[in-house]
Amino acid sequence: MMRIRSSGVWTLVGLMLSTFVACGGGDEGTSQPAPSSTPAPKPEPTPEPGPTPTPEPVVGDAGRGATTYARDCASCHGPTGGGDGALAAALDPKPAAHSDGNVMNGLSDAYLFKVIQQGGAAVGKAPIMAPWGGSLDDAQIWDLVAFIRTLAHPPYEP
Repeated sequence: MMRIRSSGVWTLVGLMLSTFVACGGGDEGTSQPAPSSTPAPKPEPTPEPGPTPTPEPVVGDAGRGATTYARDCASCHGPTGGGDGALAAALDPKPAAHSDGNVMNGLSDAYLFKVIQQGGAAVGKAPIMAPWGGSLDDAQIWDLVAFIRTLAHPPYEP
């Protein structure tokens, strides 16, 4: 009968030893890595994602911007920029009135670019103004900025 107990103990010891070895053994701090003839390269720091910088303002083409505006913006902002497009009635808050020069003329081109590219939330405005940076390239956005400037009354003077 004693023989059965001792074989059970040895089985238990064997299982414990197997588990100990499978889990990596003991203190990892005592092992030393093999020396290398060349030092390991230092990892490059990974830049943290941040806001997309607004490109330097460029002069866009208002004619091309008018085409893009009619296709992508007028349904909310209206064909003449009055904030009265076909979808405006269903939106809260209402779209910006690009024709209001008293407001629009105080905004920089870089600000307008950022609103169009990154959306309203990027500048603390309503997130209902979607970012267009995924659909329009920088040149198209600058064209929109140039066209929007033509809608303001009183006219925009840089």
